[in-house]
Amino acid sequence: MPEKQGQFQRAITLFDAIMIVTGSMIGSGIFIVSADISRKVGAPGWLLVVWLVTGFITLAGAVSYGELASMFPKVGGQYVYLREAYNKLVAFLYGWSLFLVIQTGVIAAVAVAFARFVGVLVPWFSEEHILFSILGFRFSTVMLLAVLMLVGLTWVNAQGVRGGKLISNVFGTTKLVALALLILFGLALGINQEALNVNFSDMWQAASFSPTGEAVPLSVWGLVGAIGLAMTGSLFSSDAWNNIGFSGDEIVRPERTIVLSMAIGTAIVTGLYLLINLVYLLVLPLQGSPDATDILGRGIMYTKGDLVATAVAESILGRAGAYVMAVLIMISTFGANNSIILSGARAYYAMAKDGLFFPGMARLNKAGVPGVALWAQCLWACGLCLTGSYGQLLNYVMFSVILFYVITIIGIFILRRTRPDAPRPYKALGYPVIPLLYVILASAFCVILLVSPTTARDSGLGLLLVALGVPVYFFFGKQFAVRPESKIKV
Repeated sequence: MPEKQGQFQRAITLFDAIMIVTGSMIGSGIFIVSADISRKVGAPGWLLVVWLVTGFITLAGAVSYGELASMFPKVGGQYVYLREAYNKLVAFLYGWSLFLVIQTGVIAAVAVAFARFVGVLVPWFSEEHILFSILGFRFSTVMLLAVLMLVGLTWVNAQGVRGGKLISNVFGTTKLVALALLILFGLALGINQEALNVNFSDMWQAASFSPTGEAVPLSVWGLVGAIGLAMTGSLFSSDAWNNIGFSGDEIVRPERTIVLSMAIGTAIVTGLYLLINLVYLLVLPLQGSPDATDILGRGIMYTKGDLVATAVAESILGRAGAYVMAVLIMISTFGANNSIILSGARAYYAMAKDGLFFPGMARLNKAGVPGVALWAQCLWACGLCLTGSYGQLLNYVMFSVILFYVITIIGIFILRRTRPDAPRPYKALGYPVIPLLYVILASAFCVILLVSPTTARDSGLGLLLVALGVPVYFFFGKQFAVRPESKIKV
């Protein structure tokens, strides 16, 4: 008998969930951020260490976080876990940050990245091609395409979860195959003897490089700080592994599927990221000069526009490589945005069900998805695309993103004490060691961001952004008092 309209439909299988995890994680970051990481640590060995540590932290977080997902396999994901381990205020501060910039900011940034790479193939789409200008606001064809992408993907996801998961499956599978082929082509055809000799003869001479090419050797503690700062890009590229948890009520056997998909998905992405960076080092020298006129001379750290993957593909395939990489990044960003759009609206739905967000977001449409929440997310993300402020906002909240992960993982320890007899279909792997290691390493990252002169301001503003949610929480609590029958049962 078919499920009634207006109800969540359990349509997401394990394969679908893995595609959503990998699709959410792999956007445009892996193709770009290694240039900035290289400038911060200055040596091939330390570039790989940054990605190894990032991979360990991400995997440790996923296999720990899975315990909470198995306990509360309900729509809302991390919002629900924080509410159950702490209280509604802590949960709302997370959800508030998620809506304000974490989720919508990523959606906007990925949409603009997609539009920019379409411009490689269709030059009409350019940030210099202005359609109209009003009072200093310039509306470019890149903005137009980014907004159309968001509206189109939101419309598809508003028609039901099956359409969204189909796009995730098709584009997710395509991007994984394409990345695997890029790695194989790099290993088979792209190895450059000059890069091989330079990168692997002296892998550990750490230094910080300025945009103009000056190098400053790093002390031991300087290196620790540099690795922490460099991980801002790698952790951002590896984020969104938790998004599948937002869709708990739409997942087949969620207490098993969420845990497995996060573990398998993060393992796949971590492995691909390490191999891709190895290919970068086999094809291009890490160090270079910003004044060089050729790809090899600029090296990884000074590739034009930080487009490392494009430079590698061009080195292997010639000019055609740039077009191949543009298509791959278009596929990657399109698939990533679909997965992120699908997931985020479920958290706002859960907040609204608790009486802490606009009541309209607590309703499911006839297709059984939170349509109002999807369109509200779309509207705000489009606004961020138009203002261009999302990039700075993402810098502000990167500290907060990791901080909320730390708080969530600590919730495992709290719930082991406060609800010792609660059903736990899955228990955190290596408890308490692995969850504790995650808390220590991720907390160290947060401390580095707080004390570093280059990031302290942005981290502080990130905290301020979260703190602004406190008065908003009480406003929503008074305006939209939750009805007893609307509470989410967990």
